[in-house]
Amino acid sequence: MNERPALTRPDGTPVRVLVVDDEPDIAEVVTGVLRYEGWDVRTVGTGRDAVREGRDFQPDAVVLDIMLPDRDGLSVLRELRDEQPHVCVLFLTARDTVEDRVAGITAGGDDYVTKPFSLEELVARLRGLLRRAGMTRELAESALLTVGDLVMDEDAREVTRGGTGIDLSPTEFELLRCLMRNPRRVLSKTQLLDRVWSYDFGGQAHIVELYVSYLRKKIDAGREPMIHTVRGAGYVLKPAGR
Repeated sequence: MNERPALTRPDGTPVRVLVVDDEPDIAEVVTGVLRYEGWDVRTVGTGRDAVREGRDFQPDAVVLDIMLPDRDGLSVLRELRDEQPHVCVLFLTARDTVEDRVAGITAGGDDYVTKPFSLEELVARLRGLLRRAGMTRELAESALLTVGDLVMDEDAREVTRGGTGIDLSPTEFELLRCLMRNPRRVLSKTQLLDRVWSYDFGGQAHIVELYVSYLRKKIDAGREPMIHTVRGAGYVLKPAGR
């Protein structure tokens, strides 16, 4: 069944995933399929335990039910990110409105699946998040990408503009990498969904708009813009002033 290459931490040890869900049947089946991937998995059923276990376990990714018995999953996410700013978070939600999705992403979630969900989809989304966070040991042809005064070190996962460091989330980093690997080329929202999110995120192009706005605030704020919207076509990254 599982012919995909194994994902490990950069040091070769198993990926660590914390599953947070108060429904025992869901938690059990999710834990089982993730362990089949070769990952180290722990499971809790409350927000309080999630924060405690997150501090102890130091997971690489968290599968987080947005509706927990003791507290809101969004508040749990904020506490987890206080401890581990770069942990990947995949929301499980029974709510599928645009407002709910945007709320979860705005709060810092990297992706989501809607109950009832396919286990294959959940694993695929987690694998995509972990790749974006640098969990694989695949080597790029060149560690440095340079567009104008914007420089990305893919190995160190560092970005600078004009020599000033820029802190990016895993998803922001991957979106910028995609744009930097295609300088001066207009990429559509569909292309960015496919290349950055791996899955098509339910066809929700608004998630691209949201993350482009995040990037602009970090890359272009107070500087001559590099990220441009081509109306009706998509987005393009090019050196400032050109």
